[in-house]
Amino acid sequence: MIFVAGAPLCTDSSSSCSQGHDILTDLMKHPVLVSASSSFNDVSERKFSVCKDSSPGISRHNRWVYIFQREYATVDPALVDVVGTDEATTCVGIVIRNQNSGMTSVAHLDSPDAVDIGLAQMLAFVVNQSSDVMLDHVNGSTESQRKLEGYSFPLCKKIVDSLAKSNMKFQIHTLHVLGHNTRRDSEGIAYPIFTGFLAETATGSIIPANFDATTRCPDEVVRRIRVTASFEDPSWKGRLLETYDTQTDQFVIAPCTWGMHKMYIAFMLQNLTDQEILLTCSTSPSAEAPDFVDNQRRQWGYLIQHPDWRETFPFKKPRIFQRTEDKSWVRLQAKSSSSSYPYAD
Repeated sequence: MIFVAGAPLCTDSSSSCSQGHDILTDLMKHPVLVSASSSFNDVSERKFSVCKDSSPGISRHNRWVYIFQREYATVDPALVDVVGTDEATTCVGIVIRNQNSGMTSVAHLDSPDAVDIGLAQMLAFVVNQSSDVMLDHVNGSTESQRKLEGYSFPLCKKIVDSLAKSNMKFQIHTLHVLGHNTRRDSEGIAYPIFTGFLAETATGSIIPANFDATTRCPDEVVRRIRVTASFEDPSWKGRLLETYDTQTDQFVIAPCTWGMHKMYIAFMLQNLTDQEILLTCSTSPSAEAPDFVDNQRRQWGYLIQHPDWRETFPFKKPRIFQRTEDKSWVRLQAKSSSSSYPYAD
């Protein structure tokens, strides 16, 4: 069940208040949510980076969790200060927070097929029998994809339809998608206003944000590879990728398998020009960040060097990373020793 500003959204198709309208359309026009999106657009986007100097970014006292596409993480405010995601152009980022406990779950959804099970995964540690939750933020996707054969509109519609059908109460605070999150250049090409956000677990505040290599971690390349590999791995059908352990505050990057053909595809794609890579590998080539092509090439380089998934996930065991005292990450090896993640100072 969906609530806005404390009042239930009418979803009974037989009633006069919603007849002829779908739920997403009603929400996009709701004055409270229109105002919330307008206010969100006025907030300056922050670049989050681990810095040694006084430059803006995440300071060392912040304990953060970053989520890639098709991943989710539920975090405890006692263990994590901020959690976020970015690089969402036709994808949708979603924040669900328990108003009583502060438990916060963030996901980066890329397909309607992953919504139902994905929401169940997100809610597993967020709710208890007596709690309601608030949908703090839904962000991402541009209006240019609104047509049914596009990407963003079906995904957004599936999300709100699933929330409306749930027996749980969802207080929607922000719906920053489609036309609310679209700008156009001089040629009329649509771009998202923001492609990411960060949630402060203590307050529930949401800030427009983008990240860099120092905060898109740990295990960036392997986690990016899992996104595409998971579509061929039947064990992940309809599910979001397990990535973070709520209770231990560790990244437990669940294994994903891929075939040797990935190496041959990687060899072929490495020979493409940057423009060809954008057109071939992106659902929104004009809206991608400057590092998109480099991120793709690094994945292909890894697959060429490690064509057998067993090299990455021996015995099909997860890759586990533990937070250190200086808030960086170290990988826990199968044996008792550990080795530092490359970015850590």
